[in-house]
Amino acid sequence: MGRTDLIPVLASADGWIAVDKPPGMVVVPAPGTDASLWRALENERNERLWVVHRIDRGTSGLVLFARNADAHRTLSMAFERGEVRKTYLAFVHGAPPDGPIDAPLHTARRARMRPAHNGELGSLDARTDIRVVQTWNDASLIDARPRTGRRHQIRVHLKMIGTPLLADPIYGPPPSGCAAGLPPGRLTLHAHALEFGGIDVTSQLPDDLSGLRACLNEGSRPSPSG
Repeated sequence: MGRTDLIPVLASADGWIAVDKPPGMVVVPAPGTDASLWRALENERNERLWVVHRIDRGTSGLVLFARNADAHRTLSMAFERGEVRKTYLAFVHGAPPDGPIDAPLHTARRARMRPAHNGELGSLDARTDIRVVQTWNDASLIDARPRTGRRHQIRVHLKMIGTPLLADPIYGPPPSGCAAGLPPGRLTLHAHALEFGGIDVTSQLPDDLSGLRACLNEGSRPSPSG
């Protein structure tokens, strides 16, 4: 029998592999367990892999791994220098304005982040570029491009301007309407694309977020007259 992989591979080369992470799975193991996207992918492929970057447990989409130490060093430096262009798709409350959110962040309690106070020591520069893709009555689908790589950056920036994710158990209100049927902990955030070294890899919206979009489309249609 042939190999049946559970983690979809989006693209690969000699030095790297890009895969589609399902929501609810961590990229690296938590203390006391080996359960993670990283270990599962190593086991499926029977090869050693190096973690280049991470996305949150509740976020779906594209994650890049290195296949050797040299590629890991090169890719990690590219991320650190801002040479990798990252694009996320996010379903949010309201309609944020197109343009940059340029607001430093600061660590908070319980591994969270918050907007930094003016001149606060320990603040971290953070910028996210926002573009609205589609709007409904009280929600939008946006293209979010973080120019820096701070923890929870997109989520905190969106909350700060009053348009949090439709589903975010930390930074948003309880899910309602079309988002109420999503699994607990699911974020309405998807890692859609990475551009690096002349390579462009994309991950399409998964079924649950495509279903959310369809529900929002249906709700925005005028009721038939009768």
